[in-house]
Amino acid sequence: MSSLPSANWSYPTSVRFGAGRIKELPKAVMAAGMRNPLLVTDPGLAGLPMVADAIASLKEAGLEAAVFSDVKPNPLGSNIEAGVAAFKAGGHDGVIAFGGGSGLDAGKVIAFMSGQTRPVWDFEDIGDYWKRADEAGIAPIVAVPTTAGTGSEVGRAGVISNEETHTKKIIFHPKMLPATVICDPELTVGMPRMITVGTGMDALAHCLEAYSSPFYHPMSEGIALEGMRLVFENLPKVAADGSDLEARGHMMSAAAMGAVAFQKGLGAIHSLSHPVGAIYDTHHGMTNAVFTPYVLQYNKPAIEQKFERLAGFLGFKGGYQGVLDAILKLREDLGVPHTLAGINVDGEKRELIAEMAVVDPTAGGNPVELTKEGALEIFDKALSGEV
Repeated sequence: MSSLPSANWSYPTSVRFGAGRIKELPKAVMAAGMRNPLLVTDPGLAGLPMVADAIASLKEAGLEAAVFSDVKPNPLGSNIEAGVAAFKAGGHDGVIAFGGGSGLDAGKVIAFMSGQTRPVWDFEDIGDYWKRADEAGIAPIVAVPTTAGTGSEVGRAGVISNEETHTKKIIFHPKMLPATVICDPELTVGMPRMITVGTGMDALAHCLEAYSSPFYHPMSEGIALEGMRLVFENLPKVAADGSDLEARGHMMSAAAMGAVAFQKGLGAIHSLSHPVGAIYDTHHGMTNAVFTPYVLQYNKPAIEQKFERLAGFLGFKGGYQGVLDAILKLREDLGVPHTLAGINVDGEKRELIAEMAVVDPTAGGNPVELTKEGALEIFDKALSGEV
């Protein structure tokens, strides 16, 4: 009897990658069957020229378009409700999800919910809850990332915070995958340095956790390796010089690769970051960056041998310890806080965070079973700075 596992694999969508390709937005929108899209973004981007230029290019092509930007950095259920109301009021027929993780996730979920009758929480990524959806009610999506971190542009889910329970929920459906993605590194050039760092470390966390996950998905595992190499080589460059277009492009690739790779699984970095972000409203990528070394140490018994190969691929000496040291140095060089205090997180809610972490959907991909005691151990070390 063969011990080879069986698995279900899915790979993403059409990506138009390259500098200046935002000019192709009208064609991508029309190819997706839209004539009156709703551009969903965040308030910070909504007033910038890139959004005004995008709307102008759509109207020049004879398309109607409007902007919805009532989106929090950690999108809320109420943001989705408001977005769906705007979608219906404007008679829109699709969504352009435009921005970083918040704009992309909110845009995708608004498109998904535009034709549903059940509450958004009924579609959490648990079992086959996604089959509850009316597929005919899912509007088409074109995604335009303006950061290089979440990779949400090539994903089939959105992370939304439930205000009542202060929990982050992953809303999933296969048709939430954008029809087309436009990855134009020119759109990321003006990103503030700390957003560049936070989003870049998010891409690294996605690749690290996907690589570490025990699930069987060798294609995603290979993509995770190259994604990590691109981050280590290019994140310092874009942090030092935000106008380095080549390095910006490589970081956009790494972000998309991380999201493709984490089909294989995520782990305790994310399952701890999700409740911390929901309770303290921290930046997701920066929260991941803080937790990373402490989670790796917790997982060391299960990943040490595997990280020998990772170290060799990345060109680091010392196997597992070499990879850990490189991550610690990268964090220090980029100004990532070493402890949770650096992102204004204290220990007051440690018990609640641990309880939420072990039931977070991402916990199941951790290579060492995440117990409440284990979550508390990681959290306390992230508080104290003990690696």
